[in-house]
Amino acid sequence: MGSQGFQTEKDDMESISRIYLSIYLSIYLSISVCSYLSIYISQSVHIYLSQSVHIYLSIYLSIYLSIYLSIYLSQSVNIYLSIYLSHLSIYLSIYLSIYLSLFISIYLSISVCSYLSIYLSIYLSIYLSISVCSYLSIYLSIYLSIYLILFISI
Repeated sequence: MGSQGFQTEKDDMESISRIYLSIYLSIYLSISVCSYLSIYISQSVHIYLSQSVHIYLSIYLSIYLSIYLSIYLSQSVNIYLSIYLSHLSIYLSIYLSIYLSLFISIYLSISVCSYLSIYLSIYLSIYLSISVCSYLSIYLSIYLSIYLILFISI
């Protein structure tokens, strides 16, 4: 009888230690994986949306998703890390939106008529001047105009 009671207590201790170990591992993995996963999901969703949906909607959804993931992370990770990830994800989404808008405008200038590409580059330059600093948008506008002039002259 005494050895069975000892065995039951030993089994209870093992199950409790397994529960604590699983809780510890889940918390550790949620802290370490969540930040990488949020950046990866933000990038992959942004790239997927830019290929299948209108470019304005993809930029908006990418920024919204990065802000949403930052808020979600702020509930599970400490506040300083979530603020850092929030800034990082917003900068990342702005960088990706600029890169994708340039890529799409260059792609359209090659594959579509030149009038549409000029209109799109002007539109993107105006949009970027509203959402990003004006110096960068002027630089991109000049760069796109020079590229389009060279492309049209060829």
